[in-house]
Amino acid sequence: MQNFRIPTAPSSIQKDSPIKFLLDSEAIDCLAHNIGLVHGGFDAQAFKQLALTNIAPLGLMDRSAHIAAALKATLPAKFSDATDILLSTLTPPNAHTERLGLSVFFYLPHTRFVADYGRDAQYNGGEDPFEAAMRAQYELTRRFTAEFSIRPFLIHDFERTLKQLTLWLNDPDPHVRRLCSEGCRSRLPWGARIPQLIADPTPVLPILEALKNDPSLYVRRSVANHLGDIAKDHPAVAFELCERWLTNADKDLKWVIRHAVRHPAKQGHATAIALRKAAGGRG
Repeated sequence: MQNFRIPTAPSSIQKDSPIKFLLDSEAIDCLAHNIGLVHGGFDAQAFKQLALTNIAPLGLMDRSAHIAAALKATLPAKFSDATDILLSTLTPPNAHTERLGLSVFFYLPHTRFVADYGRDAQYNGGEDPFEAAMRAQYELTRRFTAEFSIRPFLIHDFERTLKQLTLWLNDPDPHVRRLCSEGCRSRLPWGARIPQLIADPTPVLPILEALKNDPSLYVRRSVANHLGDIAKDHPAVAFELCERWLTNADKDLKWVIRHAVRHPAKQGHATAIALRKAAGGRG
């Protein structure tokens, strides 16, 4: 195995260390080092100069876009060739779903590269880059998350992207199954909203149905949060689904229901309070 490096990072957000510093000179140096190990034609110095120039005032998400642009300028022009290089630098997939720390944010620029340059044929020699982009999303979500980078594909190529998420529902990796729910949350924090799903959440209900009894709490928590998003715009849809799930629900599914309706219950919504009580909560 190649001697790939990732930057040191705390296990959680620190009060005196803004999260944007996860993408600083050390992360850029590690990224240049890793690419240089697998791509002999890579101009590491040019990449580092581009990535570091004017990065200081930028926040975390803007830094990821800035570094992705530096990658675009220094990797092969064809998107599929560039992503093949990036994927060949990845460390092994995460074996756990909890307590991963903040080091995984090293891969945020990788996902931003896919989001920004993986939807247009001009970045793939005139070929449709969708398959290459989805292959990258799959591998990156196993190391970090693709919940942010999948969203532009849902917004601009909804049917095809939703079909891809559906194909991943039975994947053995819980990080991939979680992406199927988390990636299409209509109001994901930090993520672009998906207007089509804010207007009509019906297309994603089969995903929640398929994952509601997932063996991984990591996945079930996403289902609950996703349903909570739906409850903000379509409470009747969310409550009806919860009422149906209550029939023969085990303790894990009852937790999903309680978690999903906690916000409307706090606001005094009678149906949400009743659902929480029926699912074993205090209302």
